[in-house]
Amino acid sequence: MSFPRMLPLCLSVLMILPHPLQSLEPLSMGVIGGAVAMGMYFKEYTYCRFSECCDDRSIPARIDELEKSLERTLIGQHIVRQHIVPALKAHIASSDKSRKPLVISFHGQPGTGKNFVADQIANALYLKGSKSNYVTKYLGQADFPNESQVDSYKAKISLEVRQTLRSCPRSLFIFDEVDKMPSGVFDALTSLVDYNAFVDGTDNTKAIFIFLSNTAGSHIAGHLGGMMKNGRLREDTRLSDFEPLLRKAAYNMDGGMKKTTMIESLVIDHFIPFLPMEKAHVIKCLEAEFVRWFRDPTQPNAQEIIDDIINSSISYDRTHSLFAISGCKTLEKKVAMAIH
Repeated sequence: MSFPRMLPLCLSVLMILPHPLQSLEPLSMGVIGGAVAMGMYFKEYTYCRFSECCDDRSIPARIDELEKSLERTLIGQHIVRQHIVPALKAHIASSDKSRKPLVISFHGQPGTGKNFVADQIANALYLKGSKSNYVTKYLGQADFPNESQVDSYKAKISLEVRQTLRSCPRSLFIFDEVDKMPSGVFDALTSLVDYNAFVDGTDNTKAIFIFLSNTAGSHIAGHLGGMMKNGRLREDTRLSDFEPLLRKAAYNMDGGMKKTTMIESLVIDHFIPFLPMEKAHVIKCLEAEFVRWFRDPTQPNAQEIIDDIINSSISYDRTHSLFAISGCKTLEKKVAMAIH
């Protein structure tokens, strides 16, 4: 960019300079404006080409790629695919008009894909994926172990979220193991994710908050099992079949969301159910693990290993004898051990 082309930028900078600076000599003002513009030019066209910045290069938001990836790799979760991609697309497309961040709560039994999807979202949004400086992840039991320190945890969350948003409004916050957090911790978040949350100019409207919880996993399994027993196909179930149940269970069950003002204030945009895994889904997970190790899952020796794992390691729920209790959670290590 030549200096003549930079001149309008310099003039724009001069218009927003503090009043004392505007009273300087024209020559001095020109030097200051030129220096500021050169600094902005250097950052955008030099520094940010090699380092992560809060810009479109570092945050490409590849939602179309996410949609294809989920279609290809996410097993047994049609409701998740139907709602996550449209929710993200709408939030990103309306970022200039949005009045609050996107807030999503994932619920389901272990091994149903909650972390898997959260990681895919991070990898699609950010060039560095989950390792981006603009992705913050909290683990319930590790980061918030003591119920007696709820007040200090609330202060910690409030401070860190504010600092991260000031660094980049397009940040992603993932709270894992919400059910293992002390009750009351999330009350600090209510004011951070609500409409017009900040009076100091901090922008939270472009951010995304995702909560992961095992809370209501058994409720989801019981409700789905009942519908299937009455002739409803799993693939015909919809978000509306589960969302009221999830909101009620999250509010009443022990964990970080119990009695929280965040649910009372209706700032969570979507409660997403991760359905329990059936035997056919577990088999697909095992086959995917073989492919990940560059092994053909259709080979006889692979089928023997899959059958052995299914018969010896998978337990099913007592109520319906239909859903794998641990889903696909432990399969990665079982396959790795079997093929080495």
